[in-house]
Amino acid sequence: MIHIKDLHSGLNIFKALSSETRIEIINLLNKYDSLNLNDLAEKLNLTNGAVTMHIKKLEDSGIIDITTTVGKHGIQKMCYLNEDILTVELQNKEEIGHSYEYEIKIGHYCDYHAEPTCGLATKDSIIGEFDDPRYFADPDHINAEIIWLNNGFLEYRIPNYLKRSEEFSELQFIFELSSEAPGYSDEWPSNIYFYINNIELGFWTSPGDYGEVRGDNNPNWWPGHLNQYGKAKLLRINKEGSFIDGCRISNVTISDIQLNMKSDIKLKLAVFDNEKGGGGLTLFGEKFGNFNHDIIARVLYEVKK
Repeated sequence: MIHIKDLHSGLNIFKALSSETRIEIINLLNKYDSLNLNDLAEKLNLTNGAVTMHIKKLEDSGIIDITTTVGKHGIQKMCYLNEDILTVELQNKEEIGHSYEYEIKIGHYCDYHAEPTCGLATKDSIIGEFDDPRYFADPDHINAEIIWLNNGFLEYRIPNYLKRSEEFSELQFIFELSSEAPGYSDEWPSNIYFYINNIELGFWTSPGDYGEVRGDNNPNWWPGHLNQYGKAKLLRINKEGSFIDGCRISNVTISDIQLNMKSDIKLKLAVFDNEKGGGGLTLFGEKFGNFNHDIIARVLYEVKK
């Protein structure tokens, strides 16, 4: 069963279910238990390439899984439903309270360190040259819509508008991430670490740097041999700990960060080359990847009694 407690954490699933073709694929797998790509293409009257694109979105969302088997005609990829129940909580009463949110452009970092392979691009062109960290300081970096680096970090300043009578209860961040491989590689794991005010919250292991299918939002000029899209992730820090998509990554709580109305709030995403399972970082903005938004930052707070 897939249980979505927060609507934002289910963005990749909702995206996967937004296509009539993908709904039909789910219906076929429900009927036949499992089918290979050729069978699906035949039943849907689509090309194998088109079916592969839809299957990839369903697999990334966790709705289906794929196994490789040896058949009469060689190696086959068999698709089957990974889950049989999907539930969504439209309102979590425990989390209702005061909040504000902003969308932070991925190019609006306040600090960085980047080592090759690295680069950044606007919706119109590459900024500078590939693998030259100097261009991360180019004034045009504020317009970046995709950023990638093999080793280093990106840091963002989050607005703090709390008043003296209010206190932080939770921070939430939504972004589209992947690893960073030369070119791309669907199997290229990378431990991406998260920090608030230089306090380590934990890490998420990105499975790969995806490029087999073009990202939905990518501009036409973007080369097909480079990374195309990532996975939508929800980072939460509250009174219980730190979580990615509801899975605990550490016991660091909002209290441990010691925020108040005068505090800076700085979000850092970091990778460490070959140390700590490093495999690079790619961050997608509104005009790249599959999710048409930059970094969504949400602050939840309570009024002191």
